[in-house]
Amino acid sequence: MFVITLTYKVSLELVDKHIPAHVEWLKKHYEAGMLLATGPRVPRTGGVILARPVPREQIDEFIAGDPFRVHGIADYDVVEFAPSSVAPGLELLKDAA
Repeated sequence: MFVITLTYKVSLELVDKHIPAHVEWLKKHYEAGMLLATGPRVPRTGGVILARPVPREQIDEFIAGDPFRVHGIADYDVVEFAPSSVAPGLELLKDAA
């Protein structure tokens, strides 16, 4: 699975202008079954995406389609990992890997 962190490069005012398109992009990938969880970082300096295991090339294509990437809103850091243990109720995370 992948943990993708986004770090904003622009003001929150500019980020907010692109939120609707970003949310639609996320929704499309949730419907396709690729995403497990998404949300803003706290404090609001970017976001975090938890994605199912797929070939790395697919993750790169996924990121390239994000309106935040297209418009230069955020930088991305990608970490691939395979959870070996999970808390009760989160077995889906281990199964996804």
